[in-house]
Amino acid sequence: MLLITAADFADTLRECERAALHLEVQDIYETPEESEPFARFLAGEPDDYTWMSEWVALVRETTGRGVAVRRARVVTVPHVDYQRWTLEVSRVNIAAGEEIRYLPRHLVSPDELTVDDWWLLDDRVAFTVFEPGGRWAGVAMTADRHIVDRCRAVWNLVWQRAIPHIEYMENSLR
Repeated sequence: MLLITAADFADTLRECERAALHLEVQDIYETPEESEPFARFLAGEPDDYTWMSEWVALVRETTGRGVAVRRARVVTVPHVDYQRWTLEVSRVNIAAGEEIRYLPRHLVSPDELTVDDWWLLDDRVAFTVFEPGGRWAGVAMTADRHIVDRCRAVWNLVWQRAIPHIEYMENSLR
């Protein structure tokens, strides 16, 4: 595997030709760059989402080239505060061109998932790497066919079962 730093990840995403598929399986992420916006959410304060501007621009650029950018989140119900926040923040991602779906954890067997988050970037897998303090450090890339095939199978299963963001919001608010 090759470690790609967070700074280089944008270039890696720009190399995608077909799809950038992101699986998230954790309920909580404690990344320093999200701590202030998350705290504002918990306090009921508004957010202008400017902290997401680089990501939004990258997603627009990527989807503008015809590359599908999709995110599937496997979440525990009832939602922890962090996941309630991601439901709100996801609106910004979606407006930029991402497709986002949610799969309640109780609807999938742990054996059908991976324990790590990752990106499937065409025919490469990029496992998300976090520093001990929670800061996103980059990704560990591999093109190993067995790993790619396993992640693609997990992705297909999760994406098929997952609920599109708008429908998930409507059902989770009931």
